[in-house]
Amino acid sequence: MQQILPALGVSAVVFISTNIDDILLLTAFFSDPDFTPRQVVAGQFLGMAALVLASVACALLAVRVPEGWIGLLGLAPLALGLRGLWALWRGQEAEEGDDADDADDRPRGRAARFRSLAVATVTVANGGDNLGVYIPLFSSSPGLIPLHAAVFAVMTGALCALGHHLVNHPVLGSRIRRHGRVALPFVLIGLGLWILSDAMVLVRPESADGSPRASVDGATALG
Repeated sequence: MQQILPALGVSAVVFISTNIDDILLLTAFFSDPDFTPRQVVAGQFLGMAALVLASVACALLAVRVPEGWIGLLGLAPLALGLRGLWALWRGQEAEEGDDADDADDRPRGRAARFRSLAVATVTVANGGDNLGVYIPLFSSSPGLIPLHAAVFAVMTGALCALGHHLVNHPVLGSRIRRHGRVALPFVLIGLGLWILSDAMVLVRPESADGSPRASVDGATALG
């Protein structure tokens, strides 16, 4: 018990610090009428599960993700955002809206799966900082991984509930829903570009003698 209580606190702090920015994405998804609440929640849980499983695998296998490669995950939200912006420009929202009722009646259909996977993809792409924290956390205490995962699952549900509450708030909800569909592509594009900025290290120029500049980790090791 003495070990479990501190671990619960660590899990909660780690989750909040690495997922607080997800509230903006969840609010945008919940306010877009093309996404049902079930699809958004399912996608968020799928994305978080993928991040936790990847972190567990890297921790148990002592795998270190190379610097800069996580930033390439930004291509996913960037592509989704550009696709949504193209749909807005072409005026396809009305056509898709005609099929919205059918999609809601068929939550297990192809459209529902695609939208859930879209949410999951954005969650994973936005989880570069999650991997950077989860991997060392799981490596330091492998026996507590199930506890950490359980706390993350509970707090993921709470995060989804908060996002849904904001969209349906009696004062803020109408404003959020009014601009949700238009705002979502721009939010995704901005997120994608921000994540991709971490990949700039992959095109880092070489030093004057022709050899690649030392990484931050390398410099630290030499120091």
